[in-house]
Amino acid sequence: MLKPRVVNALAKAFLGGDAEPEAIVERCSKVLGRSWRWLRPLALRYLEAASGVPRLRYRDVVQFLKTDESFRKACLRHRRKLAIEEWLPEPQQMQPVAAAASWSLPRIETAGELANWLDISPNDLAWFADLKGLAYKQAGQRLRHYHYRILRKDSASIRLIEAPKPRLKEIQRRILSGILDRIPVHDAAHGFRKGRSIKTFCSPHVGRRVVLRMDLRDFFPAISGVRIQSLFRTIGYPEAVADLLGGLCTNAAPKDLWNGAAWATQTMYGRPHLPQGAPSSPALANLCAYHADCRLLGLADSVGAQYTRYADDIAFSGNEDFARCAERFMLRAAAILAEEGFTVHHRKTRIMRHSVRQQLAGLVVNELMNLRRADFDELKAILTNCVRLGPAGQNRQAHPHFRRHLEGRVAFVAEIHPAKGLKLARLLDQIKWE
Repeated sequence: MLKPRVVNALAKAFLGGDAEPEAIVERCSKVLGRSWRWLRPLALRYLEAASGVPRLRYRDVVQFLKTDESFRKACLRHRRKLAIEEWLPEPQQMQPVAAAASWSLPRIETAGELANWLDISPNDLAWFADLKGLAYKQAGQRLRHYHYRILRKDSASIRLIEAPKPRLKEIQRRILSGILDRIPVHDAAHGFRKGRSIKTFCSPHVGRRVVLRMDLRDFFPAISGVRIQSLFRTIGYPEAVADLLGGLCTNAAPKDLWNGAAWATQTMYGRPHLPQGAPSSPALANLCAYHADCRLLGLADSVGAQYTRYADDIAFSGNEDFARCAERFMLRAAAILAEEGFTVHHRKTRIMRHSVRQQLAGLVVNELMNLRRADFDELKAILTNCVRLGPAGQNRQAHPHFRRHLEGRVAFVAEIHPAKGLKLARLLDQIKWE
């Protein structure tokens, strides 16, 4: 019969340092007071079971020990001699993957060290991380960490904007600058990156014979809190620290937000997920999509195609070889995304050959990168009416900062097409603002 104290102590020894057989055997021998012959084979079986998983949770190691038949027999054979001679210290050590050695990540191994690094108290850390989901059950707005805004999309579905309150937003910005910005993302990712834009996302696909456009459904909320905690464990943080970091960067929307919303929507937003509106969410989403980006790039290379991603917008393009297999390629890409935990919005999937308008993220890429004529004409008409009639009557969508809104749209046009942007900038300069 397995002794729970022995199992728990050995599980801590397995996770308490380097993941090498000799190091594991040394820690286990220290716990048990002697080096049993069956410890090394047990360590090798553990490492084999953990292959492909950078860092198992404590409960997973306990489950492994409970189900290992050879370990069970050894415990029965030596049940009178097995005892705990020395408990290892509770805190685990940083165990970064090999690639993380050059990332200069802060060394944080306990909850207390994390609280100090964030410059908050341990009680505030536990409250903001909210690992017990108390905010999900609270009815009072003052006790919640987020402001909520529900947007109705054209497809009759719902998008929830979750904006963190100032103190939590500052914590998330600290995590973003101190940890996440130091981790490289895949080169195919163009969204939420310095030096990258919609223009860099679209440029590899200009003048190609076939362009395949795909869209991911519910990109941010589809990434679960468990996945974020696993990401932090992967880059080396101990389980307790990774769970707290994951809690700080994810959210479960309160139950009383929904009034007649679909059950699937309530379930998706009701579990811990990446909140759309948190400063840390874009970087985390790119990191969680890294493995999918690797697989999709490999799939594209196999048929001589180009691949880029801008947040939830995915684009492939190619010439003759890609044109012959575009339909089968689309199905395989969708299968890869499903295996990686993402869902393709099939109604927005398009295979666009050169004879039709090839459009990505609102830009036309057939011969040259350009704006849609309707978008340019609409913006030009708004600016012209602002010059003639004044801007007050042209803000039909009630933008709170209409001038900055127009300046941003003109700057976007100038980035894509400088000549057209110059024409619009001249109109913008003629507007008389009150």
